Amino acid sequence: MVITARQEALVVSSWNEMKDDAPTFALKLYLKLFEIIPSAAKRFSFIRDSNVPLEKNVKLKAHALGVFVMTCEAASQLRRTGRINIGANTSVQHLAAVHFKAGIKDVHFEILKFALLETIKEGVPYMWSEELKDAWSDSYDHLVVAIKAEM
Repeated sequence: MVITARQEALVVSSWNEMKDDAPTFALKLYLKLFEIIPSAAKRFSFIRDSNVPLEKNVKLKAHALGVFVMTCEAASQLRRTGRINIGANTSVQHLAAVHFKAGIKDVHFEILKFALLETIKEGVPYMWSEELKDAWSDSYDHLVVAIKAEM
C-alpha cells in the first residue's frame, strides 16, 4: 500500500479543519468505540483503575488525541520516508507491546477504524467523501500494519 500525494493532502487538510477542536473529536472517537464494544474500556488501565467519568478522563483524552495525530502523521511520514516513525517518546515496538499485552485483536483495530472514520465524517461533513474516507483508511491501515508487525 502506498499513500499518494492526494491522500496525504486530504488527510492533512481535514485534520487542519478539526485540530482546533481535536480533543473533543478525539474523545468522541473513543466514546464511539466504547459504545460499540463497552468491554474495550477495561483494556485501558487508566480507565479501569479510575472513577473519573470517561468524558473527564484526562488520560483518555490524551490517548485519543495521540491516535488521531499518529494516524494523520502516518500519511505524511509514508510519503516522505516510506515508513512510520511514532515519535521521540515512544516507538512502534512499544505500541505493539502495549497492544499485545492488552489483548488487542484485529477486530478491535477494525472497530477503532470505523469509529475514527465516523468521527471524521462528523467533524468535517462538508469535506466528507469516499476519497477522504479512503485516505484516512489507508493512513490508519499503515499505522496498524506497523504496530501488528511488531506484535
